[in-house]
Amino acid sequence: MSALTSLAPAPGGGWIGQWSPGIGDPTVGGWLTVGLYVLAAVLAARVVHARRVDGPRERWFWVGLLVCLVLLGLNKQLDAQSALTELGRIVFRQRGLYEARREVQRIFIEALAVTAVAGGLGLAWLVRGTPRATQLALAGALALISFVVIRAASMHRVDALIGTRWLGLRVNWLLEMGSLLVIAAGAALRRRAPARRR
Repeated sequence: MSALTSLAPAPGGGWIGQWSPGIGDPTVGGWLTVGLYVLAAVLAARVVHARRVDGPRERWFWVGLLVCLVLLGLNKQLDAQSALTELGRIVFRQRGLYEARREVQRIFIEALAVTAVAGGLGLAWLVRGTPRATQLALAGALALISFVVIRAASMHRVDALIGTRWLGLRVNWLLEMGSLLVIAAGAALRRRAPARRR
């Protein structure tokens, strides 16, 4: 029972600091982005299910992409990274390390960027020699990874830039949605193309 009590929202606060589970972006753009995550994930699942891949490397790419799309789509509305941020603040305050938080943030962002670059290079190696449709999906995945790293950096100037509007839409919506549309297009094209026989 005590475990359940510890999950209950604190009076005037959230479950973890100021964070509580809920809809993170209840706007039309937010729901449209979630819909694009679902579309891209369904198309990627169809590629895997239809066995349209050329071998284990390409299969691993599509399975990994599917898992990432599902997780990122869920996170889009659950806003789990905010829960982690709040948890970090609480721990740092309790340990008396709150003044060092900027340095830890910098190290985290640098590690995330290095991991993203290494992951991108790994993905490029994984899909080398695959059909163009898979490479198109890879381009969308790399753009999406870049967007996630930029959002994680959460620098004021970057937030101000991607929070601006173009043709009535926020730039961050266009970046994320554009990446998802490229992935969906690659998956749709790959679904139609037969696997090459070796």
